[in-house]
Amino acid sequence: MIDFGLVDEAVDPSTHVVSLRGEIDANTAPRLGSGLIALFDEGVRGVVVDLSEVTMVDSAAIGVIVNAWRRFQPPRGRIALVISTERIWRPFQISGLSDRLAIFRSREEALGCFATA
Repeated sequence: MIDFGLVDEAVDPSTHVVSLRGEIDANTAPRLGSGLIALFDEGVRGVVVDLSEVTMVDSAAIGVIVNAWRRFQPPRGRIALVISTERIWRPFQISGLSDRLAIFRSREEALGCFATA
C-alpha cells in the first residue's frame, strides 16, 4: 500500500498551497507533477509545495519539483517549498538545489515570500 496524499488549497485566485503526505517516489511523483502543471495552466502563478508531512523523496520527486520550478520562474510565476525535517532537506542540500530553490520552514513563511514578490 502506497502512503501518499495530495491536497490543493486555494489561498486566492493566483496562489495555491499543495500539501503532500507520505512518500514521493517514482510511483507518486507523476501525480504531483500533473497537479502542478494543471495549476500553472489554470493561471495560478504562486505555489507553495508543503513537504512538512512527507516522509521520503527520491530523484523522481526532485525531478518533478525542479520541472515545476522551471515553469514557475519569474515573471511567469513563483514556487516555494516548505521543508521542516532534515530527512527531506538533505536530498535538496546534497543536490545543490537548496541554494537555488525558495525553501522555508513553515507555510506562513513561504506564503510571506509571495507578499514581498
